[in-house]
Amino acid sequence: MIRAMIRAETNLYRRHRSPPRVSPMATVNQATAGTPSNPSGGYRSVFRVREFRAVFAAHLMSVLGVVVAEIALTVLVYRLTGSPLMSALTFALGFLPYALGGTLLAGTADRRPARRVLVGCDLVCAVCAAAMVLPGTPVAGLLVLRCAMAFVAPLFQGARSASLADILGSGETFVLGRSLLRMVAQSAQLIGFGLGGLLLTVLAPRGAIALTAAGFLGSALLLRFGTRARPARAAAAGRTSPLAGLRAVFGERRLRVLTLLFWLPPVFLVVPEALLAPYADGLGAGTAALGLLMCALPVGTIAGELWAGSVLTARTRSRIVAPLAAVGLLPLLVYAVRPGPVAVLAALLLAGLAHAYTLGLDRMYVDAVPEELRGRAMTLLSTGMMTLQGAGMALAGLAAEFLAVHVVVTAAAVLGTGVVLLLLAELRATARPLRGPRNETGLAIK
Repeated sequence: MIRAMIRAETNLYRRHRSPPRVSPMATVNQATAGTPSNPSGGYRSVFRVREFRAVFAAHLMSVLGVVVAEIALTVLVYRLTGSPLMSALTFALGFLPYALGGTLLAGTADRRPARRVLVGCDLVCAVCAAAMVLPGTPVAGLLVLRCAMAFVAPLFQGARSASLADILGSGETFVLGRSLLRMVAQSAQLIGFGLGGLLLTVLAPRGAIALTAAGFLGSALLLRFGTRARPARAAAAGRTSPLAGLRAVFGERRLRVLTLLFWLPPVFLVVPEALLAPYADGLGAGTAALGLLMCALPVGTIAGELWAGSVLTARTRSRIVAPLAAVGLLPLLVYAVRPGPVAVLAALLLAGLAHAYTLGLDRMYVDAVPEELRGRAMTLLSTGMMTLQGAGMALAGLAAEFLAVHVVVTAAAVLGTGVVLLLLAELRATARPLRGPRNETGLAIK
């Protein structure tokens, strides 16, 4: 669920009153986008775009591969060392290299053609996975290879998110396309762990990792031959500091608050998820009940996105961003009365359903980001989400060492709701609606 939330960004108001500048890259986007920005067929309209079908299939293969590889590698390291600490370290080791890769490589997403970046990242992961399969690879080597895969992951995710706007346009097809990829990531977490466990009953861990290498190679082939070559968004010669993208994102008021709306609410939302095992144990719930509780949040998230993407209009999706974000953490207040498993299950489902606001937020974000900064912004967005959610889990565990679990979750819900309300007030302050015709979101355009 956590990684998944990480796989995973309109300004619905115009920030300038002067006519928009049309860049050469924008001309390419209009020529190559396979569908209009305002679809009428919901998710089906996105699948009519040939390039998106290739991206979708590649995403499915790589996400399942990552989940299976994590399980198989954790089991392999445990068998080689007999150490629970080393096994846990293998699973958690991706956070630091992910954060470093997202910070240091963000500019590459704009300075290099997107297809070349995506294929290159897949090939790096395929080579790393293939090296893990070699019988002589020591444990230290396995951990280094795991770090290398995590290092390029945010670059891949940022370049793919930015390239979706090239393929689908920056309108509602982009929003629905990103929603589909998020739902795949969520579903892959649910299916992938079961699939990984099943594979390990018939294959050795190295055999399961070999299938992962093949999955990355298949993803690279799909992206290479299923998508068009497009030029880089920014000049390759203009190398900048690794922190330049971060300064650019946080230097613009509206873009800053939109980024924080993606980053901060999930930090508080992962708290009950991180503490489900000790809470269920305190209730005397069995492993079956714990499994159901672990599924509740991702199932609610998938259902919320399906509802928003299939039933709601673009205008309605933009309107529900603020109310859903504001109440998204409130179901967790039920922890204040130390609820039983059924109430916790309902609270987590409702919190997941409220995550439907991200579709409207996606549209705001892609419109707010300058085109030449899009790859860096998307890379930094996924990097921050991954890193901060990892930090949120760690802090939740630390707090639970000194306080009861239900107190920690209740405090997270109260504090998180306060933070979200402050961000929404700032978002409203940056909105500049104009008079005139209305776009498909129902807001004024020039």
